[in-house]
Amino acid sequence: MLGFLTARQAGLDDPLRLRRAESTRRVLSLTLNPDREVDRIHGNAINTIDIEVIEGRYMLSGGADGVIVIYDLENYSGKTQYTCKAVCTVGRSNRYVHKFSVETVQWYPHDTGMFVSSSFDKTMKVWDTETLKPAEVFEFEDNVYSHHLSPIARKHSLIAVGTKDPKIQLCDLKSGSRIQVLQGHRAEVLSVRWSPRHEHILATASADSKVKVWDVRRASGCLFTLDQHNGDKTKAASEAVNTAHNGRVNGLCFTADGLHLLTTGTDDRMRLWNSATGENTLVNYGKVSNGSRKRLQFTVSRGCSPELVFVPCESSVAVYAVHTGALVTMLRGHYNNVDCCEFHPDYQNSGHFFLRPFTFYLFNWCGVVTAVRAIRNVQSPWQANEPLPPDR
Repeated sequence: MLGFLTARQAGLDDPLRLRRAESTRRVLSLTLNPDREVDRIHGNAINTIDIEVIEGRYMLSGGADGVIVIYDLENYSGKTQYTCKAVCTVGRSNRYVHKFSVETVQWYPHDTGMFVSSSFDKTMKVWDTETLKPAEVFEFEDNVYSHHLSPIARKHSLIAVGTKDPKIQLCDLKSGSRIQVLQGHRAEVLSVRWSPRHEHILATASADSKVKVWDVRRASGCLFTLDQHNGDKTKAASEAVNTAHNGRVNGLCFTADGLHLLTTGTDDRMRLWNSATGENTLVNYGKVSNGSRKRLQFTVSRGCSPELVFVPCESSVAVYAVHTGALVTMLRGHYNNVDCCEFHPDYQNSGHFFLRPFTFYLFNWCGVVTAVRAIRNVQSPWQANEPLPPDR
């Protein structure tokens, strides 16, 4: 650490090298922290979370009870023991609350004044954060499994939506209407994800064992269908036989640079794909237990070397090296199945992991805290004592 600082001060080294080295060190030393907790608001399983990227301060959570909560992750008290407070809640008494389970929540990528939620009540709602009232409500004919806004879009304001219907819906925030339908899947669409590299590229995963990559500007169908055997990628052949997994495909995640796509399926496999060509890179991650019939929310690190992927795996979180498939560590301490996870790249918390039922954990940068708290109806986070050094 001192060597990196000295080289940086003398101008002998790239400042990003220090940041990358320190980020990697902290991620590899994740342990539980019993001194930080999170307000217990949800009365049922927590299905989905999202941390806004503007300040990295506020976190959304959506539960099986239809409740949505916004937490403030900042610790202004200066005390070691701290509880992350819920700053506002769309609770059961709110007239606009979702009637059934909330499956996906996401902040608007460019402003914390808006967020989007989707639910099994067949609606997707665009919320005004200040008033906690929906500015727009999109209604569908079937349960909504997943939605996603592009993190980089400048030329469109589309939300991709996956439902129990095989058709992917594209909803326009500007007009408040559904403007396009993508057809090609033959079963419910469990996960949708925009590329962080190209704003018009969309990946979709379905219970028909297929993953399709689309350019939404094209009217001629998908670009290609991923094939685990790297077979013929011509349109006719790929529509007939290409499958990404030997089961339901319920998880999608692009790497931070958008060059690769990770997928998970109920065949207990995770695969890494070249997002430009659709080629299976054949990285072997071994068995990745996955019995979820809904979307599996997993995440990748940012600013680390090697790049890591965090995957809920029964009651643990498995950490793999993305490009080698090596199992780096298992984050243990949960008593029930982990439902979703999210990575915080810049500030004190490395990641946020929820499990079913009722429990909420955060992982710590520091490797010295080893105590575990996993009590029903109690939420426990893990925190570091210092942020990453700023870039200069």
